[in-house]
Parts: sequence; structure tokens; C-alpha cells
Amino acid sequence: MKLNTDTVQILNQDLLISAYLAQPDSSEELPAVIVVQEIFGVNDHIQDITRRIANEGYIAIAPAIYQRQAPNFTAGYTPEDVKIGREYKNQTKADELLSDIQATINFLYQLPRVKKTGVGAIGFCFGGHVTYLTAILPEIKATASFYGAGIANWCPGSNVPTIARTKDIKGKIYCFFGEKDASIPPEQVTQIESELQKYQIPHQIFRYGEAEHGFMCDRRSNYHQESAQDAWEKALELFKTTL
Repeated sequence: MKLNTDTVQILNQDLLISAYLAQPDSSEELPAVIVVQEIFGVNDHIQDITRRIANEGYIAIAPAIYQRQAPNFTAGYTPEDVKIGREYKNQTKADELLSDIQATINFLYQLPRVKKTGVGAIGFCFGGHVTYLTAILPEIKATASFYGAGIANWCPGSNVPTIARTKDIKGKIYCFFGEKDASIPPEQVTQIESELQKYQIPHQIFRYGEAEHGFMCDRRSNYHQESAQDAWEKALELFKTTL
């Protein structure tokens, strides 16, 4: 499929958020999916994910959620990159992240070819946490949250962990975890699952026995192809059946 890609600016009050936009070269009205970055910014991997989603027949956009902390920030996967990315992550605030994703939805809804019946969201690493958080936004109908660390015991800029907002999730959510992920203890995955069940949120939890943190990223040493392929197919199934 031929794609059109561009870097666009999303207006959120007095902030301009840079975003990578990928669209099928078609006149057809299509659903939209928001791609939320890891701690490494909207780098080559996140842009590739955005194009892959667009190739499946969606209008896909990856907003720079570090726009407030570090405009135009992108990084690789060295220990120094991880350190810097975590520093920026720790400067984010839940209310600002919610506001920036809502602004992204508003931007998408201004595009003439975007269906106005709800959007999807997919996020990885810190983006997995952010997509769990932003699943409470009314327009988000489908969320694919990949290995979001800290959901059970932390929230950006808040003393109340993100899991406390589970009751407010509006759409369907799929969560993907690697059982060898040192940053997400299995008991936290169980806690997330219990909260989703408690509040009868439409969901599925997927655990991959051989996968570590970041198993979806083919640019990292802990990429696990079999798990990544299965999880990708399940995320696409979520979007196809929900959006």
C-alpha cells in the first residue's frame, strides 16, 4: 500500500506538539490509531510501527509526548539513552499526557478522512503505561498496551497509581506482558487483571513466557520474534473488530 507520511504540529492551547503522521494514499474514510512512544521518543522504531499500522488501513499518528520536556528528542537504546529517556519520563504529568492525547484526537477528528466514531491507541514501554492511562478518554475505543511498567504502583506526577483509574476505562483494552520482564513483576500483572475484571472492563491479558521487556522492538537485543508476531496479530484483531 502506498503511504503518505509527514511531520505535523498539533495545537494544544499554547503548546505545539510535533507528531509523525502516516496515511494510506486513498480517498476512503478510515479509522485512526494513536501510537505512543517508548522513553526513546518518536524514533525510527516508532515511526516504523506507525507506518505498519497505516499499511493495515488506518490513519496513524505518533505524537511526541516529551514535547514539553525535550522537543525533537529521539534516542537509541544505549544505557545513556535509557538514563536520559527515564529522566524525561519522570518529568511528565498525567494531566498533561491526557491533555496532549486528547489534543491528538481533536487533531485527527479535523482530518476529513478520519472516521469520527472513536480511535485506537497502541503504546510500548512508557507508552504502554500512557495508553492505559489515556484509555479513560471517551473517544478511545480500543487500547493495546505493551509492557507498561509502573501501572500498579506509579503514575506520572501523581501519588495515586494509574491502576486506580481502571474503573474509568471507556473502551476495550488488551495488555501484553513478557514473563521475563524484570521491570514488571508477575504479581503486578495479576493485580491489573484483577482490577479489569472487578470493574468489568472488556479486556484480555496476554503473557509471553519467553519474552523480556521491549520484546516488540526489533532494534533491541531482547526482541522476541515469535512473541512479537503473535502480539501484533492480536493488536490488529482488536482494532479490526472494535474500530
